Amino acid sequence: MMRFVDLFAGVGGIRLGFEQTMQELGIPHQCVLSSEIDKFAQETYALNFGEMPQGDIYGIRQFPEFDFLLAGFPCQPFSYAGKQQGFGDTRGTLFFEVERILREHQPKGFLLENVRGLTTHDKGRTFKTILQHLEALGYGVEYLLLNGSSFGIPQNRVRVYIVGVYQGKPRLSLQSDLGAADSHKFKDKLTQSSLFDSHYPLQVVRNILEPNPDRKYDCSEDFTTRLLRMVDGKAENLHGIRMIDHRNGNSIHSWELGIKGECSDDEIAFMNALIANRRKKHFGTEQDGKKLTLDQIKTFFNPPNLHSIMRGLLDKGYLKDHGGKFNPVAGNMSFEVFKFLDPDSISITLVSSDAHKLGIVHNGRIRRITPRECARLQGFPDSFILHPQDTNAYRQFGNSVSVPVIKEVLLDLFRGAGHQINRQTKSLSQAA
Repeated sequence: MMRFVDLFAGVGGIRLGFEQTMQELGIPHQCVLSSEIDKFAQETYALNFGEMPQGDIYGIRQFPEFDFLLAGFPCQPFSYAGKQQGFGDTRGTLFFEVERILREHQPKGFLLENVRGLTTHDKGRTFKTILQHLEALGYGVEYLLLNGSSFGIPQNRVRVYIVGVYQGKPRLSLQSDLGAADSHKFKDKLTQSSLFDSHYPLQVVRNILEPNPDRKYDCSEDFTTRLLRMVDGKAENLHGIRMIDHRNGNSIHSWELGIKGECSDDEIAFMNALIANRRKKHFGTEQDGKKLTLDQIKTFFNPPNLHSIMRGLLDKGYLKDHGGKFNPVAGNMSFEVFKFLDPDSISITLVSSDAHKLGIVHNGRIRRITPRECARLQGFPDSFILHPQDTNAYRQFGNSVSVPVIKEVLLDLFRGAGHQINRQTKSLSQAA
């Protein structure tokens, strides 16, 4: 019997991948302890595994005997989206809880999952420290950077997977592969053989869409009307479009949609020119919120009615005056959808804060993707029970792991180093 613990468990994605691996290899297994602090994630976990995880890891001091440790320890301190404070942030010390448990219980192996930013945080010093601490406990350690889009899920999701074997050495055949950098590059490479190296068939967003989801996921009539006006009534032209106020490119802006009030052609031209020019190096090297003076603005946009244009935009709330310096008011979260996925490519990375604002044009409908579609983007089977409240379901799958990648990494580990783990696993020898 392979006894394992599931820490920082979320809704159980790592456990699911582990159990799929054990089933495929014919290894009896049992989860002897699970831990998750979020009560709504606990509820989803209980719906699917029939047990309620324990809460805060700091409060758990009694562990049953176990052979393998799973942990998706919190990623916020290391994420590109976070403040990247690492071990200077109290959440960063949760790794040291993993270290403590490994030191005290010496399981025969482990799998840790985290965001890609962990490997580069503090110029790589944080990650180097983690690896050194794991090796000091007597573990042979290897890590992989892998993109979920290479493992049969249509999502651009790069994560780091760290595996360890006690008094042994992982022997992995997998190699780090960042995959396609974005949905455009994925489409460009669809015909190249390098993307077919995995035995997982490549998937695109279209493959995971529900044929007729509830109408509650449709965009509002007003938002839909404004969007169709921007694309000449051709909804399919929304594929891959972003709703964003601080960048140009393949984007639609709030002033073009008239979200805060209808804008004239001149006002739209001004805002688009401001977005296109304000980051130019000759205006300085400040961060994205760069503010420009009127004289600076006149160097790239200077019609006779400039003052009235700017006054109208200030009144509507699209432009802000910071004591004679001006910048756009970016209200990206005010959009019902901030990104329309391309059904013939992969999704952007799901994140907990805005998974509910990913859009799709499908079967003549302009709508948000559903919680079930989010689950599919992470490789969860349709038998997986979702939290009954959509808000929680969206957040949980934005936070979750890509199940097929977990399974593939663990299969590789056990096929290459399983004899080292099994040879030293007390519960297996007892069962024999």
